[in-house]
Amino acid sequence: MNGFKRALVLGSAGVALAWTGAAAAQTADPPLATAPPDGLVEGPQDAAPAVIAPAMEPAAKPPLATISDTIAAGRLLFEVRARYEFVDQKRTATLTHKGEAFTARTRLGWETGDWRGFKGLVEFEDVRQLGPEDFAVNVPGAATPPLNGVDKAKYPLINDPDVTELNRLQLTWAPNAMVQAAVGRQRILIDDQRFVGNVGWRQDEQTFDAVRLDLAYGRFKLIYAYVTHVNRVLGEQRDWDSDSHLAQLTWSPAEQLRLQGFVYALDFGNAPANSSVTKGIKASGKTWVGLFQLAYDATFANQSDYRSNTPSYSLDYYGGDLAASFDIYTAKLSYESLEGNGTRGFTTPLATTHGFQGWSDAFVQPLGGNKGFVDGLRDLNLTLNAKPRWKWDYLFNLDVIVRYHDFDDQRTGANLGHEWDAQVQAAINPKLTAAIKYADFERETHVLVGTATPPPSRTKVWFTLEYKL
Repeated sequence: MNGFKRALVLGSAGVALAWTGAAAAQTADPPLATAPPDGLVEGPQDAAPAVIAPAMEPAAKPPLATISDTIAAGRLLFEVRARYEFVDQKRTATLTHKGEAFTARTRLGWETGDWRGFKGLVEFEDVRQLGPEDFAVNVPGAATPPLNGVDKAKYPLINDPDVTELNRLQLTWAPNAMVQAAVGRQRILIDDQRFVGNVGWRQDEQTFDAVRLDLAYGRFKLIYAYVTHVNRVLGEQRDWDSDSHLAQLTWSPAEQLRLQGFVYALDFGNAPANSSVTKGIKASGKTWVGLFQLAYDATFANQSDYRSNTPSYSLDYYGGDLAASFDIYTAKLSYESLEGNGTRGFTTPLATTHGFQGWSDAFVQPLGGNKGFVDGLRDLNLTLNAKPRWKWDYLFNLDVIVRYHDFDDQRTGANLGHEWDAQVQAAINPKLTAAIKYADFERETHVLVGTATPPPSRTKVWFTLEYKL
């Protein structure tokens, strides 16, 4: 049944895309903008001013568009991201080598012009090794042999396998600024991607075969998506069949206060351990105090079993941030508490988890490879961010981040370890950026009796070049 629903969603998008390509183009209201990969939402562009014809000469109707006109009105989607990743993880009897990966990701696609609020989009993605395969590819935390061969178990994980696939195939309809609908294989980013995102850090992007509806009315905004398939970062063999619902309602009465309620009911037919229902609320806002801009957010959520996929459980999540910005500097203090019962912890299986609980991605759960900890995890972290105004011909828009994490066991209170993260990113030209990134996790040598064993210490380094047309 899930395969039929997946085929139905993709088939509908493909037929509609072909139909819009041959249809006549007419003027329409600007569509509601979708979130680009960085998660920032841009508003619709202002329409061009109308040209007024002389009073005695009625304005001519625009000619019907041909297929060529429709194609010409679209835009090319093209980007390349080359990356070197190095991993030095504490040795074991099996893991005896350091890991290195040289990979390149290429995306190529096309977005059509607008016809009565409809737009089609198709995009392909390819990830290739550029050097020796000195790394393992596997579901994090899995006890099974690496997906790229038993002999790779001597290397740490670098989950960027070779893959060529259809990344996106979608049809969107935006008749006005209040309504937008999308069907097909698409990118879904909700809020800060703490619960739903595209795992954009890995080379193979996570996308969703889904039907999505966005509604905006006054200060209210509703997001709803029904997901039939999750195209995960390890290639098609590790994708999830889905019968899941994602919903978020936002009320923004003022800049100082935004309230959100959300429900994420996840049912994965071939990965039942990852199924759950998460319900929560979030408050956020920002304001100015003199020359300082202050921002905050606070989230509470409860997660429990869903549709008898797992034994009964109930786990809570608490999270909050407080940030202050002055000129080019920002400091942010964050705290997260993900409850655990010793068997499983609070998880966010559809999230872009790389941005949370440390860039080293040390903490994973054996149930399905989700990031987390069976005892639960408390993460107190401090981030310092600076955007220097230095500008050279081939180096500008610098962005420097330094972050420190302190991890404790939520169930026992034991100290588990700490981590340092750092990144320097800059533009070489308007279409090419470079970044150097570092993460170092050091586990606590001794923990309280009864505490789950912390993950091994590790150091990771990345160098990335990314070109976007």
